[in-house]
Order: sequence, then C-alpha cells, then structure tokens
Amino acid sequence: MNVILLGPPGCGKGTQGAVLAERTGTSRIGTGDLLREAVRTKTPLGLRAQDFMEKGLLVPDEIILGLIQEVLNTDKASKGLIMDGFPRTVAQAEAVDHLLASRDTGIDHVLCFDVPKDELVRRMQGRAEAEGRNDDNPEAFRKRLEVYLKQTAPLVEHYEQRDLVTNIHGLGSVDEVAARVQEALEV
Repeated sequence: MNVILLGPPGCGKGTQGAVLAERTGTSRIGTGDLLREAVRTKTPLGLRAQDFMEKGLLVPDEIILGLIQEVLNTDKASKGLIMDGFPRTVAQAEAVDHLLASRDTGIDHVLCFDVPKDELVRRMQGRAEAEGRNDDNPEAFRKRLEVYLKQTAPLVEHYEQRDLVTNIHGLGSVDEVAARVQEALEV
C-alpha cells in the first residue's frame, strides 16, 4: 500500500505517518528526515543536498527523487510507502508516479488532513517551545503555510481526479485521528 499524506504544516502528517508505518510495517518517507540522514551519513546525494541546504535553498527534485529511489530499493519498501511531505508539487507527484510505475505499483490512497488555521498556529507555537525548531516561529510558519497553499494544495485536485483522496478531520487526540486514518484505509 502506497499512501501520501497531505495537509498544511502542523496538521499531524508526521505523527500520523509514524503511527501508520508502525501499524502496517511500511516505510515512512519524510523528506526532511531523508535529507538530514543523507547529510549526516555523507552519502553522495546527501553531500549534494547539503550545498543547497546550507545556502537556504530548496533541494532540487532530482536529489529528493534520488533519495526516494534509494528507499524504494530497500526490502521494507516492498510492503509499501507512506510519503509525508512529498510530493509537494504536481510535477513531483508525476515523477513519483513514474518511479512507482517502474516497479509496477502506484499510489493507493491520499489522505488530506484538515485542521483549522488557528489550531495550526497553536500547534506550531507549542512545537517551537517544546522542540526549539527554528522553522516554527510565526514568520517562518506563515511562509510555510503560503508555500503549502500555493504549491501543495493543488495536489489535492490532482489526486481527486484519480479518486484517491480521503479527507481526514485532524482535530482530536493522536489516537482519535489515527482511528480515522485506520478507518479510511481499512487497515
């Protein structure tokens, strides 16, 4: 089963992706995690990505797709993938489709987490205080939300045309949202 998790920053994609991966035994791909690990272990793709990251630039799709290709080559990926934070654009979605098609598989489900903006802000503030994340300050969060609305939100329409989208009400405890995810995927 290949699943894409969509939604604005702070909607719970990462948390629910981890819960779902644990429940199903599939690989969770968080592009931020992939990039940080590739940089930490100094892989060829990680070294290329590091140059962009240190300059504050977006890492090019070809590097991200290369990292995803590496994950696809693992035994665990044969059980499926949970993609959290990728794809971010329709072009990236089409590239993922080609990668998966080359393995005779495709996207099975797209879960779109719906959380009101005031709750997203509250979560970001809490996460910034708890984890000290630089990207959770109000200005950075506003920019991330704008980027999501401009670049990533159109993915919902892209996948709705293929009847793959299920909207998930993202308010409630982790367990309550996880139950909604489980029901949507019938896992």
